[in-house]
Amino acid sequence: MYDAYINYLGKFSSQPLTGEDKVLIKQNFKPIRLGKRKYILQDGDVCKKFAFIVKGAMRMYFVDDKGLEHIVRLGIEDWWMGDRESFINQTPSRFHIDALEQCDLLCMTLDNAKELEKKVPAFRQMMNKLDERNIMANERRLTAAISFTAEKRYIDFAHCYPELVSRFPQHIIASYLGINKDTLSRVKRRHNLK
Repeated sequence: MYDAYINYLGKFSSQPLTGEDKVLIKQNFKPIRLGKRKYILQDGDVCKKFAFIVKGAMRMYFVDDKGLEHIVRLGIEDWWMGDRESFINQTPSRFHIDALEQCDLLCMTLDNAKELEKKVPAFRQMMNKLDERNIMANERRLTAAISFTAEKRYIDFAHCYPELVSRFPQHIIASYLGINKDTLSRVKRRHNLK
């Protein structure tokens, strides 16, 4: 499992990882197997682990006052999953995070993350690059939610994340996009999309 993360991390650095870097990574990540429909975080708990997905698919969501689920993040292999605000501030989360498929994860605590950031340059570079990507993705999603039609939201999502379209059920994608699943069905039929 560690090799998957070490290969991923290597993409963020111009320098190869040293033997010491690899030892620190293995010391600071704990492998976890999470069964389908099992939770890594529930509403009201503090996010004590941030997970790198080696294998599987996950979602992060909240439940509104009417009992409706609203998905705010999806994740598959080589993606991260956790409630960042809860993780960094060590405050209760308002989100649930569960596995939609059996998942193999590498999990770190906040102390682990701080140690890696201090001692492994590639980890620090990865964090900076992921912060940049996260900001851009959030801005894109906010713009889509405010100004795009349901049709445009789905087409944009399918273009940017084709791997998610093929991995997640239609009702999950509809919730993530903030549209009704019947609307999504009509959009896909109109455009002959899978």
